[in-house]
Amino acid sequence: MRGGSKDRHRILLGSSNPGKLREYREILGGIDIELVAPGDLDPVPPEPDENAPTFAENASSKARAYAAASGLQTIADDSGLEVYALRGAPGVRSRRFFGDDAAAEERNAKLLALLDGVTDRSARFVCVTALASPDGHVELFEGEVHGEIAEAPRGDAGFGYDPVFVIAGDGRTMAELPSAEKHRISHRGLAGAKLRARLAGGA
Repeated sequence: MRGGSKDRHRILLGSSNPGKLREYREILGGIDIELVAPGDLDPVPPEPDENAPTFAENASSKARAYAAASGLQTIADDSGLEVYALRGAPGVRSRRFFGDDAAAEERNAKLLALLDGVTDRSARFVCVTALASPDGHVELFEGEVHGEIAEAPRGDAGFGYDPVFVIAGDGRTMAELPSAEKHRISHRGLAGAKLRARLAGGA
């Protein structure tokens, strides 16, 4: 499916992660765009690799690949958790650090095990969101939030490492926040707010 004038407000969200899809639809809700997922297209574009060493490079390459394959303006992000006691790990490999097939609960349990007895549990969430055109032009929007790793998971909302990330100055984990509040302070919400302003303002 190739882009054209009829696709002016149709934007592809280049992700197969249902949590990201839900959050971007919430963050970008109310502006004059139609946000579609790769699975909504025919043919479905292939999922790009994420092998770059930085969030910005991964986000850019994903957005460019999806935009080139679909012919649509594309949003893609790379985000992750950096724990200072682990020298920035899991970092850009946050989803795959504990194994490609590890579920979120397993990743959180393994992270907490690595930090057993560690006093300095400082961490930050980082998100870089890329907006790519089919011609290869890319704009980047960044957000980060500081905090620390909890002693045990708390909260049922969010996804990924949200239940073990305690927000600095707040005391709650990301998974304990209502969606609207999370989007105001989270790494993805902050990056998404900049993207939203860009899309709402046009070219």
